Amino acid sequence: MGQLHTSAEFDALSQRIDEIAPILRAEAEESEDLRQPTEKLANALKSSGVLKIGIPRELGGYEFSPSQVVRTIEALSYHDASAGWTVMALQMVTGATAAYLGAEAAADLFPDTAAGQHALIAGQGTRLGKAVRVDGGYRISGRWSFASGISMASHIHTAALCTETGEALVCTFPKEQATLVDNWDVMGLRATHSIDYVCEDVFVPATHVFDAPTKENHHGGAVYRLGLVLLAAAVHTGWALGVGKRLLDELKAVAGRKTGTHNATVDTGHFHAAYAHAEAKLRAARAWALELWTENEATLDRGEHLTTEQESLTLLMLNNTTWSVHAVGQTAYQWAGTTALRRGDIQRYFRDLHAGTQHVTSGPVVLQHCGKSLAGLAPGGRWVFLDLVDD
Repeated sequence: MGQLHTSAEFDALSQRIDEIAPILRAEAEESEDLRQPTEKLANALKSSGVLKIGIPRELGGYEFSPSQVVRTIEALSYHDASAGWTVMALQMVTGATAAYLGAEAAADLFPDTAAGQHALIAGQGTRLGKAVRVDGGYRISGRWSFASGISMASHIHTAALCTETGEALVCTFPKEQATLVDNWDVMGLRATHSIDYVCEDVFVPATHVFDAPTKENHHGGAVYRLGLVLLAAAVHTGWALGVGKRLLDELKAVAGRKTGTHNATVDTGHFHAAYAHAEAKLRAARAWALELWTENEATLDRGEHLTTEQESLTLLMLNNTTWSVHAVGQTAYQWAGTTALRRGDIQRYFRDLHAGTQHVTSGPVVLQHCGKSLAGLAPGGRWVFLDLVDD
């Protein structure tokens, strides 16, 4: 089954993120206006190597452990929430595709990853299209939303339900075979270009298709036994933590500018207590997140899959992280006062945060399933994507 790989590239990549941080910050506003990363920002992300953290090592990627992924996405999101979201989506989808497809698809999509010659894959799988079996593969049709990072992608990975077998499949194909729908006019995460796309009878060879619920990988090590949903849980955890830390630091800067002025609210005990509560929420969420991922990694390193309880705890941890950071955002908005109303970092991060909380992985139905599982009310239950089903 293979042990968990902990990449020696982590420290060097962390340093490269620090080096491109000024670009991430400087390009954030223009990227928001464009509704996608600027060319300068996109090039900085590509050259840093951060888009290779999810690709299996044997295919030239870095194959970061879950904890390394969390901390990497946290660092990026601290400097620009939309850039962090774009990277988390691209690297996860690209890496999972590399892991779960076989040798022929890998040769096509990842001919020389170390030299930068590899696919970048966007798309999503929470809304199923239709797949019809034909000689050599499938023909897929449908409309999908939230293709985060698609402006930087070369390929699309999308989910479709096979009409003959009832199986949920993930299909990968060149981006130009889809019709892109430029409809990303939203409140937050505007720079992610998470547009819709449409396919009408697009052929996808069987070599470029895998079963959506799979946790059995053809390439790479133990991290890919998490499956798509828990790989997503890791990146969303890192994103929320980075956003929360940035909002607290921005609030601290506002407080530093306002303290000592006439009737400054930041000089009240109410503010001091509110800031302390926000700091505690963020630190507690981060501590549990890293503790849980350490425990999950130990299970993977033993050659095992996570238990249903571990999967439930992981999704519950993500929910807790997301909504703890939401509370931090509310504190930042309240106490920054009119500064938060004006265009700038706090306003943008506040909007981005509220976009991020709407993701299905942190929604109320998943939370209810977690509670049912952990309360012992679903004996024999197991997770299939975001559903808790009877085994």
